[in-house]
Formats: sequence, structure tokens, C-alpha cells
Amino acid sequence: MIVNKYNYMVVLFKDKEKRKIINKFLTDKRAQKYYEKLIKESDEVLFDMKYENGFECKYELGLIQYGSSKKQSFFVRDEYGRQVKVELEDEDHTILKISNYRIEEYIHDYQTKKKITSKDLIKKYLPKVGLKLISKLNNKIVIQNDDEFNLFTLKNNEDSDRFLETLTEYFRKEKRIDCILVKDTSTVQRKYLYDLLITKGFQRSYLFRQSTTHPVKK
Repeated sequence: MIVNKYNYMVVLFKDKEKRKIINKFLTDKRAQKYYEKLIKESDEVLFDMKYENGFECKYELGLIQYGSSKKQSFFVRDEYGRQVKVELEDEDHTILKISNYRIEEYIHDYQTKKKITSKDLIKKYLPKVGLKLISKLNNKIVIQNDDEFNLFTLKNNEDSDRFLETLTEYFRKEKRIDCILVKDTSTVQRKYLYDLLITKGFQRSYLFRQSTTHPVKK
């Protein structure tokens, strides 16, 4: 006879399907505390992941109880406002809570060839001193500080647009006026930016790329 060693578990869902079990607990109190801790950390994520393997995706965090006698259907709203039933493969488990979950998205730092978070980027490349110009170029973000240019690569055009929106909202909340964000550029402006970056040593072929990921079968 197999004895179950947990009563509750915190589960990550991707597009309404169970992705992985994050942790297991014996008591409701510890499970609830851990779940709320992860949700709080999620709410503090500045720029979250919206694409994986070239596909748009959505993450949720669930609190699951094992062997509950209070069986009930659990519904969440999709992006169109429709009620969608969340179901588990194991009938012995019941969903107690489920919430949207923001996973930190990482940005490729062209200068160091490493991946960094949005907060790391702001701290290192967007100090409060001096006037900075932030532009979008395909799936890339260009930060100009005087004669210094720094380049950052995101997964696709949509992510770079979204990142500029995130920065705009962040600077508004922080009441910062030391950055100029250029969301839309004309063909002439893009050509000027291409030529300028090439003279600074950036590769033309890299600048012209539109995406770092391509859709693959799930």
C-alpha cells in the first residue's frame, strides 16, 4: 500500500495544462503561505515571459489539494472573458486556488553576451544621471547615452514593443524624466540608426534579424 506523503501541492500551469509541481506540503497553512509568497513575487516581476519556443503562452499558479471530499468545478476567465473549466488528470486532486503567474523574462545583453532581467538592465544601463535615448529596432532595444550605444535583444518584435511599454510605465511611476523613448520610427530614422550602429561596430546581419526564436511543434 502506497501512503501519500503530501496533502497539498503548488503547481505551475502553462496554457491550462500542468507544467510542473513546484512544491508539496502536508499542512494547509504551509501550503497557503508558500503559495501567497510566490504570487507576491510574481506581482513584483517587471517584465514577464509571454513567448516560449516561438509561441505565445500564459502561465498560472495553482494550489491543489489531494484527496479532498469537496469536489467542485473550477473556472478561470480567458483573454476573451469566457469562463474556462480547469481540469486535472488525476481525479483525486482538487484545485483550491489558481492565479495568473508572471515568470521573469530574460533579455540578451549584447555587450556581455549574457541574459539579464529588466531590473538589471535599468540598474546597469539606465542610471538617473544624464539624458538617455531608448529606441526600438526590430526585436532589439538600443540605449544611447552620449556617444555610448548599448544593444539588447528580445525574442521578437512584439516583445521589444512590450518592453518599451513596460519602461514607459516604470518611468512614469518613478517620475523619471531622464529617458526619451522612441516607440515608432520611420524608414528614414531606421536607416539612420542602422548606419550609425554599424559604424559603432555592430554587425549588419545581426541588426536586421527580426526574431531569436521560431515556432516549433509543442
